[in-house]
Amino acid sequence: MTKIALLGAGGKMGVRLSTNLQGSRFDVDHVEVSGAGRERLKAAIGADCVEMDRALAEADVVLMAVPDRLIGKIAHEIIGKVRPNAALIVLDAAAPYAGEMPERADVTYFVTHPCHPPIFNDETDPVAKADFFGGIHAKQHIVCALMQGPEEHYALCEEIARTIYKPVMRAHRCTVENIATLEPALSETVGITLCLAMREAVDDVVRRGVPRQAAMDFMLGHINIGLSIAFEAFPEGKFSDGALYAIEKAKPEIFRDGWLERVFNKEAVLKSVKEICNA
Repeated sequence: MTKIALLGAGGKMGVRLSTNLQGSRFDVDHVEVSGAGRERLKAAIGADCVEMDRALAEADVVLMAVPDRLIGKIAHEIIGKVRPNAALIVLDAAAPYAGEMPERADVTYFVTHPCHPPIFNDETDPVAKADFFGGIHAKQHIVCALMQGPEEHYALCEEIARTIYKPVMRAHRCTVENIATLEPALSETVGITLCLAMREAVDDVVRRGVPRQAAMDFMLGHINIGLSIAFEAFPEGKFSDGALYAIEKAKPEIFRDGWLERVFNKEAVLKSVKEICNA
């Protein structure tokens, strides 16, 4: 049976992963340094924690459910205690892409991250529809990358990724650079920033006299249909002539020329992940 050392098992993400690993084919040693985290894990799934050195000495796979900015630091602290041919799985590409991982040729590095449940889905259970983060009830896709290590480790690590993020639909094989481009550049620098900009716009029209609930309902409905057309979930849908005119006039007012190149060029992505690691 594959032995997993789960670091940060009592944190918010660690408890999610611990819960999903229950009943799987994997034997899990839970590691948590904080007393509050140990109590949280015990209350959630009834699991006791083990000392880190023991868990690392026996682990086939080390699963790092630790804050993104600490991945590189903690990896350096533990790497000398990891068995040869073990795999380290990290849940964010920032530290690996920024060159923060320690050099150890006989250890596999694998990166995985959830896509989170898609806006357009087939969920009918209200509980699943309300699982916006994923990894509990709602189905989601994930991305995976084998940074270094033997090819046979990819299948094992993807299986673990599918387990900790379940229920999973597609698991996309990417490179570490691909995942760093997806997050933070695509999802946060662009996607979340635009989400917050839309909320700021709603708040501004409310300030100008539009009833708040009317503004919220109007924006959310138009976001839904706009995304469905833009991302081809509504193939027969199309933007009206009036909408196309408004878009043409608005883009140069809201976006500076060349913004895509400034966000997604390799130097910009690398700068962003290095800043995350050293925040």
